[in-house]
Amino acid sequence: MAITSNQSNPGNRPDSPCIAVCSTALGDEVCRGCGRSMQEVAMWVALPAEQKEIIWQRLEQHWASRGLPPPWLARDR
Repeated sequence: MAITSNQSNPGNRPDSPCIAVCSTALGDEVCRGCGRSMQEVAMWVALPAEQKEIIWQRLEQHWASRGLPPPWLARDR
């Protein structure tokens, strides 16, 4: 599944990829809900926009490679 312009358009993204299904609190290194690392989750609010964009793009590729829509898009349905 290719990334669509809606997925890669920063204007269509929420403030955070978090979908309130955080598994890092349970000891996972990567959250099963959003796909971010524990460090990315903890530092998200302090990260500069450029770093967030890199993470957003990686997450979009992560979900697309699994044939799934990003969970932050699916939760609005």
